[in-house]
Amino acid sequence: MVKVYKKRRATIGRKKFLKLVSLFIIAMGILVAGYVFFPLISWQLYFAPVFANSEINSPIPKSTLVTQSSINSLLTGASQTLSGVDYTNAQNWFPSYKYDKSENIKTAFYKISIPKIDIKDAEVSAVDTDLLKHLVNYGGTAVPPDNGNAVIFGHSTLPQLYQEGNYKTIFTFLYKLTIGDEIIVSAGNVTYKYRIESILVVDPDNTSVLEQSFDDSYITLITCTPPGTIWKRLAIKARLVKT
Repeated sequence: MVKVYKKRRATIGRKKFLKLVSLFIIAMGILVAGYVFFPLISWQLYFAPVFANSEINSPIPKSTLVTQSSINSLLTGASQTLSGVDYTNAQNWFPSYKYDKSENIKTAFYKISIPKIDIKDAEVSAVDTDLLKHLVNYGGTAVPPDNGNAVIFGHSTLPQLYQEGNYKTIFTFLYKLTIGDEIIVSAGNVTYKYRIESILVVDPDNTSVLEQSFDDSYITLITCTPPGTIWKRLAIKARLVKT
């Protein structure tokens, strides 16, 4: 009788253990799925409505986002995150684009302000790629106010984690900008005003937003979108306002 009792207890204990293991595996599966599909959900709930009210040129549909292409893109982004790519180094944002460190830059550092989203005198470096210390004017692109396209990279994060003055979160609210908004550049002792002309959302391997056009002076602000992910790139391009 004692043997039967012990056997039953052992069986019950094994069943409880297997049940706990099963629940753990299910919970991990849900967490992984949530992590992978978070960009899709956050875009649909929070950012697509904002962009729908803006004059944005976007390859991402405003409503139906669940396609094979979007799922493949999400899985690629998730694998890149888990691979340990250092996104504090601006060179890793567009790996297929050649980073060109110029030795003869007239303006090594300058500042930008964006009144609409309360960014004031944020430092931009044209001589290194450390996004933890400042914004980065990507090597091989123009430096304002020269003719060409000055491409400026900056980090974003989940809106609730935004910290004023923290370069790890500085471009979190870039998605709130619209065509016609102003960006102020301070280079040396001179201030220049740029006005936003276009807003794009592109894939990480789309380097068209870094292309140079020398008919005028442009700046392009780039960050990851939706904020807190590396799924897509938000690119906001502005032109120098002539005085």
